[in-house]
Amino acid sequence: MLTARKASMWHGRYEIESDGRPVAVWDPSWWRGGGSVGINGQHFEVRANGWGTKYRMLDAAGTEIALVERAGRKHWTVQAGDRAYEFRRPSIFSSRQEMLTGGVPTGWLRRTSPWSGSIEADLPGLPLPLQVFVVGVQIALWQAAQAASTGA
Repeated sequence: MLTARKASMWHGRYEIESDGRPVAVWDPSWWRGGGSVGINGQHFEVRANGWGTKYRMLDAAGTEIALVERAGRKHWTVQAGDRAYEFRRPSIFSSRQEMLTGGVPTGWLRRTSPWSGSIEADLPGLPLPLQVFVVGVQIALWQAAQAASTGA
């Protein structure tokens, strides 16, 4: 299981652990959506399109590793190579997201607290970089929604 916690209340940086072991640090990009992440010594960039509905994960050479499409929608997907992973938000009132296999929930991620911003995720079968990517995209979406609500 992954857990993501804000490094401090003053910065958007998240420290991500897998079963209690540090594996990644997520640094958000405030001006373009997405961010950068270091996973076990490897560096990745996550970039969003202008509407924040597509996120691309790029390795250090600029090669696309994964793509999230329809981010923020009820149903969304992660494409990595020839594999597609389906996700859905079961309720508009919940921060919980479910990973589906053959239409059946097999994993999940959720915000544990709207105040701390902490996240838990259990995404069996996804390689660690994809798990971190999914969590990072959700962090970016939740931060964008929070910024929009405070600016309104």
